[in-house]
Amino acid sequence: MPGALDGIRIIDCSTALTGPYPAALLGDQGAEVIKIERLGLGDLARWVGVAVNGVSALFQACNRGKRSIALDLTTAEGASIVRALAAGADVFIQNFKPGALDRAGLGYEALSAEHPELIYVSLSGFGAVGPYAHKGAYDTVIQAYAGLATNQADPDVGDPVFIRQTAADKITAMYAVQAITAALLARERGHGGQHVELSMTDAVVSFLWADSAGNEVMLDSDGSMNSSFTQGSRPFRFTDGWGIATPTSDADFHGMCTALGVEGHDDPRVATIGERRKHPQLTADILRACHAATLGMTCVEALQRMDQLNVPFALVVPPAVMHEDDHAIAMGLFEESVHPVGGRLRQPRHPARFSATPAALGGPSPSLGQHTDEILSELGLADRIAALRAEGVVQ
Repeated sequence: MPGALDGIRIIDCSTALTGPYPAALLGDQGAEVIKIERLGLGDLARWVGVAVNGVSALFQACNRGKRSIALDLTTAEGASIVRALAAGADVFIQNFKPGALDRAGLGYEALSAEHPELIYVSLSGFGAVGPYAHKGAYDTVIQAYAGLATNQADPDVGDPVFIRQTAADKITAMYAVQAITAALLARERGHGGQHVELSMTDAVVSFLWADSAGNEVMLDSDGSMNSSFTQGSRPFRFTDGWGIATPTSDADFHGMCTALGVEGHDDPRVATIGERRKHPQLTADILRACHAATLGMTCVEALQRMDQLNVPFALVVPPAVMHEDDHAIAMGLFEESVHPVGGRLRQPRHPARFSATPAALGGPSPSLGQHTDEILSELGLADRIAALRAEGVVQ
């Protein structure tokens, strides 16, 4: 059965992760994705992180199933090819600095004038206006500015801590997927094409403030509590590993204490979540006792005890062994395949399950310009391919 976005064509004129990743996810859902890359170097993601035979894990994850055309869009003929591709597309994604594609005649105004139904998506670091609009914005820059580094700081030390992954890029990618599908739905309802602008700053601040900026949202707060209600979460250390419980409800809290053999939780002052908020020191003492109790306990023993009392709990599972976990196997969480250049792959399946329009991981990521000739032929330029390549317009 075709995917939910079968028949939708996306032009991915973006690099790294923020733009390519949402295009890959939409491709899993059935969209056709054509990737425009610069000559010679291609997408920077080809050269970042773990790679086998020149195929990086990052590039595979963000560009699976796409077709690649390599061209110089700063040339008149290169820009003309991009306009032709956009004219036959539903979505155009770009993450150049604000104004860069406008100068090449490939901005929203130019392309929408030729194709009013086009969904034109502009992704940026700091947005299109303001004193930071033209600043370079990589993931850690946005983690610093938008609050993630502060949110991750140890409350006892205060030094900012950066999440050891491109969290700002991926957060933005998730918002981009939602915005693109919303714009497609609006077009389906007769509202035509439109310009969707999304900055990493907007995405990360929105993401963060949902649960980690309590005092900044509630302006009349007395500031007695940490803005992030998960700030106090700490993993348990066992004799052979780590795990964590999330005792949110009263039943969870008392079940955790019982499972770990910790006394004192029958005190009326910690009987309910309301009482525990009134008596934070006593609550903290009991939690410290819980952490002390786990030091002489194995992971299996803790898991069995927690499960018996229905306490929300999980062991810390490294990605390297997750595919061996019984639950991951039962979920069909991973898929294995072979890349013709990069070799064996193990990738998480598309996260959403559709009962009527199933999603499926795209195939191998393309080599640079792998489909240039094919795509140019589809545009009616088969007789110009040799000349365009000789002139340095395409690769």
